[in-house]
Amino acid sequence: MDFLKKAALDQVLGGKDKKSDKAESSSGKKDDALDKAIDFVQEHALKQGSQKNESAAEQAKDDKIKSGIKSLYKMATGKDLK
Repeated sequence: MDFLKKAALDQVLGGKDKKSDKAESSSGKKDDALDKAIDFVQEHALKQGSQKNESAAEQAKDDKIKSGIKSLYKMATGKDLK
């Protein structure tokens, strides 16, 4: 049955699934490459475990890290990180 739903969805969306464009976290927020990189470092280098179901506090911490990275990038290059 799922393949029928997927086929119908592909037909309506013109052959691509909405979720295939960007990954979506459990909160519904779309993750970009920087979010994925932060989660990867936390999971593998810092051994903080799976980053799949983060609490609101964890997400806020990740947002602060992301903001810091973006501001350091802008100070170093003069360009915004997209």
